[in-house]
Amino acid sequence: MENRTIKWGILGAGWIASQFARDLAHAKNAEFTAVGSRSLDKAEDFAGKFGAKRAYGSYEELVNDAEVDIIYVATPHPSHKENVLQCLRAGKAVLCEKPFTVNAKEAEEVVQFARDNKVFLMEAMWTRFLPVIRKVREWIAEGRIGEVRLLKADFGFRTGVNPEGRLFNPALAGGALLDVGIYPLSFATMLLGATPKQVLTTAQLGDTGVDEECSILLSYDAGQTAMLSAAIRLNSGSDAYIVGTEGSIRIPSFFNAKSATLVAADGTEETFADDRTTLGYVYEAEAAGQYLREGKLESEIIPLDETLHLMRLMDGIRQQWGLRYPFES
Repeated sequence: MENRTIKWGILGAGWIASQFARDLAHAKNAEFTAVGSRSLDKAEDFAGKFGAKRAYGSYEELVNDAEVDIIYVATPHPSHKENVLQCLRAGKAVLCEKPFTVNAKEAEEVVQFARDNKVFLMEAMWTRFLPVIRKVREWIAEGRIGEVRLLKADFGFRTGVNPEGRLFNPALAGGALLDVGIYPLSFATMLLGATPKQVLTTAQLGDTGVDEECSILLSYDAGQTAMLSAAIRLNSGSDAYIVGTEGSIRIPSFFNAKSATLVAADGTEETFADDRTTLGYVYEAEAAGQYLREGKLESEIIPLDETLHLMRLMDGIRQQWGLRYPFES
């Protein structure tokens, strides 16, 4: 597979699937081969819009398409575990939309199956693959801001309450944490590690019982701190600030970052900008395709062990709030 085109399937035909499909058309090593939906009409409409060769009215038909190399799972959160396992059982590599699953128990089962059967699996934390974030990590590795001591990151927006919608419905694992809080949390684990010494958190649970706003304070053995927040009823923005002993980095809208500015200790500034015309999903798609070409089973940029630690961290945060989804045993 070293140089051949990687043939993609997309499982699900909703909004996030459309965003990924739009960018997949720009991936250098990819071809959009097939889409699967529970509705054949919806799948055919999706295929027509985004150029898939085949459309299926069931997930089973998609995972059994012999031509497909890898499947992007883009279904609602509670469906991820079974959808990913269905792909893995068919021997298909998987890129699963975040959150990887709804809890650590599900994530552990999925990861164990992939490892036992030696099938590629990766969480679709697309932020990690953006050129700006790669540059930020490069600056930090070079010691440009000294030792990182503090991270401040938020992701919040205000939307109307729809008790049946995915953001507010407990049966769909609704709430700010899993939908957008995972971004600042994943950013923190990327920079400071996946096992903080202490986790302090508070949340505002709405009428449907899910977290509409939450704040999280992580502290680490070496004394670093991450101050994070997420919201679906509060427009708190989505900027990140990384503060080191010799400077700082500001990343506007860090989850889909298009620029970052480094401020050195002497006050001089350096800005790195990404002039991409794509949405940004193209980079994770190209990376996943390259991993397949190289015969890898997981990503070193978002390794499966880190995904597991992140799910355990979110479980612990929800436990502090007393928030369990109705389908959790």
